Amino acid sequence: MKKTMNNLTSFADHLDEQYGAPGTDSREKYEQEFEAFKLGVMLQELRKSKGMTQEQLAEKCGTTKTYISRIENNASDIRLSTLMRIIQEGLGGHLKLSVDM
Repeated sequence: MKKTMNNLTSFADHLDEQYGAPGTDSREKYEQEFEAFKLGVMLQELRKSKGMTQEQLAEKCGTTKTYISRIENNASDIRLSTLMRIIQEGLGGHLKLSVDM
């Protein structure tokens, strides 16, 4: 691990040490899990910004409070169709996707 003059480690070096270099299986797994975590946090923030409870959001988009909680807490994979329904019907938004290569 690389150290700076202040004996600090960069975040990139920390990731390399903990999860392997970019492109390795362990690093790819970390990156995928981190994206799922970010999605859960984003949905939670959007729901809260609308002043909604998990139960209210679940009712609006036809799912359960438990499922919304599992998504927000990164404990559940989510189908694209379900994500679209939560964003559109539950939160009144539009989902846009992008792919980085």
